[in-house]
Amino acid sequence: MTIAANRIVAGEGVPAWAVAAPALVAPGLAAVVLGLLLGLPLHWPRLRLLGAVIGLGGLLWLLMQGAPALLEGAGDYARVSPAIGFWCLLTILMLLMADALAQLAPGPVMRGAMLGGVLATLALILWSGALAPLSVMQEFSSRRAAFADAALRHLALAFGSLATAAVIGFPVGLLCHRNQRLRGSVLPVLSFLQTIPSLAMFGLMIPILGWIALNVPGARAFGIAGIGFTPAFLALVLYSLLPVVANTVAGLAAAPPTAIEAARGMGMTPNQRLLRVELPLGLPIILTGLRIVLVQNIGLAVIAGLIGGGGFGTFVFQGLNQTATDLILLGALPTVALALVSAIVMDILVELTRPDATRTA
Repeated sequence: MTIAANRIVAGEGVPAWAVAAPALVAPGLAAVVLGLLLGLPLHWPRLRLLGAVIGLGGLLWLLMQGAPALLEGAGDYARVSPAIGFWCLLTILMLLMADALAQLAPGPVMRGAMLGGVLATLALILWSGALAPLSVMQEFSSRRAAFADAALRHLALAFGSLATAAVIGFPVGLLCHRNQRLRGSVLPVLSFLQTIPSLAMFGLMIPILGWIALNVPGARAFGIAGIGFTPAFLALVLYSLLPVVANTVAGLAAAPPTAIEAARGMGMTPNQRLLRVELPLGLPIILTGLRIVLVQNIGLAVIAGLIGGGGFGTFVFQGLNQTATDLILLGALPTVALALVSAIVMDILVELTRPDATRTA
C-alpha cells in the first residue's frame, strides 16, 4: 500500500507485512501465500479456483486492516491507496481463477450464478464501508452525484449506440446477405470507418455537427452540437456498424444448405425461412457481433470525456490533469468492471442460443 500526505503527492510504499500490527496482517498474508501455493498444481482446477478465492480474500483483508491503521495519526488530508504489489497480486490471482474456470468449463447457468455471487459479494463489501478509508472511495464519496450522472451517461453511450447500430445494422446485414453486389460495396465502407482512430473519429464529429447546429433550424433543440453527448454517440454508432452488419451476414449464411433446401421443400416462403431457419441457426454469430460492439463501446466511451460527452472518462481525464491517480481509478475501475460483466453476460447468451448438442448444462 502507499500512504501520502494528500491526494496529489506521490505516496510512500509500505510492504504488506507492515501495513498494520503483525497480528492483524498475519491472516491476510497467510491467505495470499496459501492461495498462490494452491494455484501451482496444473491438473487440479478446483484447487486452483479455491486458492484464487482464498488469495483474493487475503488481499481484501490486508486492505481492510491496513487502510485505517496507516491513516491513524497521518493527518486530515492523508490518503491510502493500493500499490503496485497489490495490483500485481490481484492480476495473478484473477488469472489463476480464469484458468481454473477455463479448465472446469462450467455451463452458462452455472457461470451466471457465479457471476451473480461475485457481484453480490462485491456490492456487500462496498455497502458495508469496509473499504471506505481507501483514497479511491474517498474520491467517490465527494463525487456521488457526479458519479451517478457519469454512470448513466456511460451506459447511455455504450448501450444506446449498440441499440441504434442494431436497428440500422440488422436490416443492412439482411440486405447484404441477399444481395452480393450490395455486400461488396457496403462492407468495405464500414471497414474503412473502423480503421479511423477513435480520437480522430470523435474529432471529425465536432465540425460536422457544429455546422449542422449552426445552419439547420431546430438542430440545437434536438441536442445536436459540436461537443457533448451527440458527437460521441454518433461516433460510437459508426464504429458499431461493421461488427453488426458483418456478423449478421455471417450468421445468416451459416445455415446449412440442406436445412435451407428442406425448408424450401416444405413450401416455406423466403421470410419464413429467414425467421424459422436462418435466424435461429445464425443467432449465436449475430450475438457475438453484439458482444464485440458492446465491449468495444464501453471502452471507447471513456474518450467521450474529452469532448464533453460525459461518462467515466470525465474522471479519467480530470485525474490526469490533476495528477490524481485515485481519481483516474474512479473512472477506470468501473469501466473495466462493466466491460468484464458485459462480456460474460453476452458469452452466456451466445452459448444459450446454440443447439443443445453443442453446449453443456
